[in-house]
Amino acid sequence: MGVITVIGLGPADASLITPETQAAIDGATARFVRTKQHPAAVVMGAATSFDEVYDQADTFDEVYEAIATRLIDEAANGDLVYAVPGSPLVLERSVAILRERAGAAGVTVMELPAVSFLDLVWQKMGDPIESNVTLIDGHRFAEQVAGRDGPFLVAHCHSKAVLSDIKLAVEEPPTETIVLQHLGLDTESVFSVDWADLDRGVEADHLTSLWIGRLPSPVAPEFARFEELVRVLREQCPWDRKQTHASLRQHLLEETHETLEAIDARAALDDDEYDPELDEHLAEELGDLLYQIFFHARLASERGAFTAADVAQGVHDKLVLRHPHVFGDVQADDADTVVSNWEAIKREEKGRDSAMDGIPSALPALLFALKTQKRAAGVGFDWDGGPEAAYADVEDELAEVREDPSEHEVGDLLFAAVQVARRLDVDPESALRGAGNRFVSRFRTVEELAAADSVVIADALVEELEALWRRAKEIESA
Repeated sequence: MGVITVIGLGPADASLITPETQAAIDGATARFVRTKQHPAAVVMGAATSFDEVYDQADTFDEVYEAIATRLIDEAANGDLVYAVPGSPLVLERSVAILRERAGAAGVTVMELPAVSFLDLVWQKMGDPIESNVTLIDGHRFAEQVAGRDGPFLVAHCHSKAVLSDIKLAVEEPPTETIVLQHLGLDTESVFSVDWADLDRGVEADHLTSLWIGRLPSPVAPEFARFEELVRVLREQCPWDRKQTHASLRQHLLEETHETLEAIDARAALDDDEYDPELDEHLAEELGDLLYQIFFHARLASERGAFTAADVAQGVHDKLVLRHPHVFGDVQADDADTVVSNWEAIKREEKGRDSAMDGIPSALPALLFALKTQKRAAGVGFDWDGGPEAAYADVEDELAEVREDPSEHEVGDLLFAAVQVARRLDVDPESALRGAGNRFVSRFRTVEELAAADSVVIADALVEELEALWRRAKEIESA
C-alpha cells in the first residue's frame, strides 16, 4: 500500500504555500484536491478534485467519508498527494477520517505543516491566548458553543443557511460580531455586523469566518446536544429520513397518551411527593414527547420555515404577553381572572370575532365540550347557582333522554355531565378515564370470583352478576 501525503494550500493565494508543500506537489505523480474552489488550488494543475462529491452528497459527513474511502482505495496503486485548503491540521474532517482508517487499511498518512487561516486571523484580532478564544465549526455551532460564553472564532461560514443557524442558536446578541473574509487576498474585508443582520447583511462564501464576542447567556448545552442529535438522526437514519409532519402525527398522539398515562400513575401522590420509579417514568415519557417536538421543528427548518429556537422564542414571547399580571401592571388575584385575561388577550391577538373561534374541532369530545363551556363562561355566559344548577341541568337532560333516547338527547346529557365536572373543578377526561380504569379493575375481580364460584358470566342471572359486582367493590375498598 502507498503513502498519502496531505498538504495544505494555505488560507489565501499561492504566495502562502510553504516550500516543502510546493516540493511535494512538484514530485507527485498522483494528485488530489478536496476542492478547486480556493485561490491557491491552481498550483495543483490537473489534480482530481472532489467538488462533484459535494454536489451529489446530502451531508458534509457523507462528503468526507467518500473522500477518505476514495483516497485509501487509490493508495493501493501507489503514493499520492492530497491537498486541502488552509492547514491539514485545522478543522479538516476528511484528514481526521484518513488518520482513523489508514492503519487498518495498511496505508501511511503523512501531514505537512502549512499556514492556516488562523495565522491571518490572529494578525487581525490579536493573540488568541490573551483573548482565550475558542475555535468553532460553523456546521456544529450550537453543539460546540453549548455552555460557553466566548469569544469564538467560527469557521466554515460559507452560506447564509449556516449563518442563519448560528444566529438562531443564540438568545441574546453577543457583545460584538466581526466578519472576516478573503484574508490575505486583495479582496480582504473585515467589518462588524449587527447580530440581527448576520444572515441578511453578509454575502458568505468559502473564505468567510466570524469573530463572536462574549455571549450574555451561553447556549444551553443539553438542548443544543439534543437538537444536534435530531439533525444527525434525520440525515443518517433511514426511518427518520422518510418521515413527514403527517406521518409523525400518530407518533405525537401516542407519545402524548403515554405521557398522560405516566401522569395518571402519579395521580394518587401529591405534586411535591417524590417517587423515584414514577418520576423516572414520567421523565422518560416527557423526553419522548420532546423528541417529537424537536423532530417537527427539524422538518420545518429544512424548508426554511422555522427552527426549534423559533419555537422556544415564540412561546416565550407569547407567555410574557399573556401574563401582564406578572410582567406588566395588570392586577389578577385569582386563577379565574388570569384565565379571563388570557382569553381576552388571545382573542385580540388572533383577531377573533367569537369566543368560540380557535377551538380545534379535532379535540377529544370531552375536552371539546369543556373548552366550549369555559370559553362561554369566560365572556360571562354562565348561570348562577354553582354545582346545583349543573345537577338540575343533568336531571332535565336525563328526563329528555327517557322521552327521546336519541343520539341528540344523549349528547345533551353528556354535555350537561361535563358542566357538572366544570362546576366542581374536576377534569372530565381524567374523571372518565379513572372510572374506566376502576371498571376494568373490578371486572377482572369479578372474573376471578366467578371462576372461583364456578359461575359462567354469560349465563349468570342479573342477581348473581350484581352480587359479584358488590363483592368486587368491597374487595377494592378493602
